[in-house]
Order: sequence, then C-alpha cells, then structure tokens
Amino acid sequence: MAEEKKIRVDKLASVTVNLQLEKEIEITEKLTARAGNVCVVRALEEKRVYDRLELVTGRMAKISKGDIIAGALGERRALQGFAGVVPEDVKKGDVLHVLNIGGIIGKAVSFSRDYGQPLKVEVLGMAVKGGRILNIRDGAYAVARALDRSVPLVVVCGTSMNSGKTEALARIIQVLAWNGMRVCAAKATGISALKDTLNMEDHGAVEALSFIDFGYPSTVGIKEVPLIAKGIINELARIGPEAIMIELGDGLLGEYGVRDFFQDDELRSCIACTIACAIDPVGAWGMKEIMQKDGIPIHVVSGPVTDNTVGIDFLKKTLGLVGLNALSQQEELGAYVERKISEAKTGAAGE
Repeated sequence: MAEEKKIRVDKLASVTVNLQLEKEIEITEKLTARAGNVCVVRALEEKRVYDRLELVTGRMAKISKGDIIAGALGERRALQGFAGVVPEDVKKGDVLHVLNIGGIIGKAVSFSRDYGQPLKVEVLGMAVKGGRILNIRDGAYAVARALDRSVPLVVVCGTSMNSGKTEALARIIQVLAWNGMRVCAAKATGISALKDTLNMEDHGAVEALSFIDFGYPSTVGIKEVPLIAKGIINELARIGPEAIMIELGDGLLGEYGVRDFFQDDELRSCIACTIACAIDPVGAWGMKEIMQKDGIPIHVVSGPVTDNTVGIDFLKKTLGLVGLNALSQQEELGAYVERKISEAKTGAAGE
C-alpha cells in the first residue's frame, strides 16, 4: 500500500464543507475513482474567465497556478458550461479539470465557447482519515423514502440553467419573510455550490439545505433525487416552517433529475405552488406541454420571458398562464405564492 503523507492545502473547495477539513490533511496515493471522494490537486494554470473557486466559507477566491486544492470527484452536464465525468480510474499525476466553482473535479469531455476549456489540475492524492479515503457522504444527512410530515412546498423549476430560478425563489422568500412567514428553503437538484443556499438565507429563509448536505457532489445521472428531496424536507420540517421553498437546478429536460422529483407521487401531493421559469415564449410553451403531459400544474411563470408585457401577454392570451416578473412584480409574485400556501393549508385542514 502506498504510504500516506500530510500536505498543506491552500484552498478548501465548498463541496467539502460538511467534512470540516483542516488546511493540513493526510493524503494517500492509492486512489479510488468514486463520486464524492475528496481529491487533492495542484492547479497547473491560471485562467482569465472561470478562474474562481468557492471556498468552504462561501467566499470566492481566484485560483492561482500552483495552488493546492481539496475538491471532490463528480460529474457535470451543463448546457451553458462544462461537461465532465468521474474517470474510470485515477492515479497520482493524472491531469483532470475543475468543473465548477464548488470544486467538482473530473475529466472534461465538452467545453464552453464562452468559458473556453476548464482549468487543468494535477492529481496529488486523496484525503484520508484512519486509513480510509474521505468522501463527502461521510457524516452527511440521511436520505428518506417517505416524508415524516406534510409541509406545503413551493417549487421553482425552469427550461434550463440561467432561466431566472434562483432570482425568483430569492425574491419570493424575501416577500414571505417581510410578511412574517417562517419559511425554509432548499436546492434539490444541480451541482455543488453554497452560493444558492446562502442566497436563500440572505433573503430570509430560516435555514437552507441542498443535496450537498446529503453527500452528493451533483445530481447528474442519479436516481435518488426523490430520496434526497424527502431527506431535505424531513430535516427542514423539524424546524417547523410554514412552507419549504425548493429550487430544482438545471432544466426540466436536463440530466440532473428534475423530472424524477416531479414524478414522485408523495412529493407532488405536497406542492402548493409551482413556478416555471422560461427565457422565451417557446420555452414557456414547451414547459407547459411537458408539465401538463406529466400531470404537473404550472401555477405561475416567471423568468426573462416576463421581462415585459410582450411575454406576459403571450403567456396569458396564448397559453392561459399567469406571468409575473420576480424583479418588477416582486410583491405581486410573493403575494400570489402566499395565497397558494394558504389555500394548501386550508385544504389540508379540511381533509
């Protein structure tokens, strides 16, 4: 067996946050290619774009050539970014890539016209404790097969990444908090980063969790999304929220498990309001078609398609949908969602 040794890390990526690693960690050169394994790498270059790493503190830091970074193996399938996989095997000296700001390390298989190639890193080893390779599932919350209790869910989904989901959810949380409502929030699908859950808390969520807290670097290609979502809801329900706001990262037809969430009967029965975010009228039309076919209601549409009256009128006249912009109609959108939560509570009380 290869000898273990200690190494000082310059940057602890946010994907490792739940492990509470010290800057000086023990690594092994006998490596296993498994999603979530903590991989210690050295930056081989600097970039002018996509050159930042989110640290365990939530702070963004520039990656400099020679930086030693602790991240985690994982996959990414971003429509507007990088695509990468966990390699079949990994050994010391291999060249891999930083696939996202949260510190997901993998083998890039597709690049971005806007960002170029992802930053290259050299594998130094994997973090160990007690002779065992550390994985971000160590000490994570447990997923669940059933909900412990029913809490009204407000779910935000979209046509793709960058369709306005995060902004819409944050603005709704803010209005509900202004009105004295106790809400929690979550990101149930996507790729590892703290920025979205921190943003939810910054806008008034009592607490926010994500799949990272359950030991998943991303939800690409996995079947456990409903189990993760139920685990999240069970943990947040212990705080006693009046509603739980859930963002489904990536798009409805992406590879991150968004449709798997909606296809779970128990989760769908708890949804008080679904907000669909779209970039343009075609996207909004497609969302309606797919969601109606799957039996998923669209209560309101937001995102760039609602940036002015052209899109809002299209939604109303052509699709028969309510369109409310999260920026210019924030209070109206928040009030609409609050009414849906109230209706869900009244319905549950009457059963």
